[in-house]
Amino acid sequence: MASLCRVRGRSLFDSVSATGLRSRLALAGALLLGLSAAALADYPDKPISVYVGFPPGTSTDSVARVITEKVSKELGQPIIIKNKPGVGGSLAVTEVARAKPDGYTLALSASGPLGINPHVYKEIGYDALTDFAPIGQTSWLPYVLVINKTKGLDTFQKMVDFARANPDKLTYASIGMGTTSHLLMAMLLQRTNLKMVHVPYTGSSQSQADVIGGNVDMTLDTLVTVLPHVKSGRLWALGVSTRERARLDPSIPTLQEQGVPDYHMGAWLGFVAPKGTPDAIVKRLHDEINKAVRDPEVSAKLEAMGTEVVTSPTSADFRKLIATTYATWGKLIEQAGVERK
Repeated sequence: MASLCRVRGRSLFDSVSATGLRSRLALAGALLLGLSAAALADYPDKPISVYVGFPPGTSTDSVARVITEKVSKELGQPIIIKNKPGVGGSLAVTEVARAKPDGYTLALSASGPLGINPHVYKEIGYDALTDFAPIGQTSWLPYVLVINKTKGLDTFQKMVDFARANPDKLTYASIGMGTTSHLLMAMLLQRTNLKMVHVPYTGSSQSQADVIGGNVDMTLDTLVTVLPHVKSGRLWALGVSTRERARLDPSIPTLQEQGVPDYHMGAWLGFVAPKGTPDAIVKRLHDEINKAVRDPEVSAKLEAMGTEVVTSPTSADFRKLIATTYATWGKLIEQAGVERK
């Protein structure tokens, strides 16, 4: 009897079970596809909220408003910007991590909250790599090294020569321990084998004011915030942090072309949703956001603000970017000796 119940090495029971399992999997797949299609067909049917982790008027906030104005028109629903500053932008993405994954709560995040802050704060409230459904990158913010005129170091090479001959005689400002401006400068010093004194501040306005006033020698900050001081002649621009010269001012040479090896750093901006958001909705948002930032009028506005339009071909590409920068910043933070708060 047992031999009669064997079918090519499997029992008849095994065959029936396998067939049933395949049927159930096929049914589940069809059901998921049906639910995804249904979710997309009705989406969106109410306003969408986009959290921004910085105050109104900052680079991230301005980018969010320009992009969402265009996307709102295409989707036919209002998109409401909700500013929730604090903990280096992390309070905003925390709200999204806890939100219902239905596509109605998003965040425009900078690289700090998802790449830097998890390595700096002990209790961040989310897992940067698993608690979100990445939608897509929208922008890239170049940083630029600027210096005051007190010592006459108007080129990067002059500054390097002076710093090498006078260890710890130059000072640099940042907007805080473990921030992008601090870590980019720490990387620069490491790759040029220079020693300087770090003077942390709590924001760009105060740090830049003290550099202009001569209280601190230099700072590395976003091009959009320091360029007005360069144009007015209050500061000298020594080099930008990206591989290619910034479109906003291509007259400023890159640090890499001036001898700093493999120095291509900055801050990205991109949209994320809560994990579990239906793939169809994520793709719809990704496609609409990409279409919006490629619009000539929108891209012109973004570039006028000092942000370069850089999009992700797919949401999976943006997920890879988040993971890569997370690892890169983690190593930099460890090398810089930043203690977790």
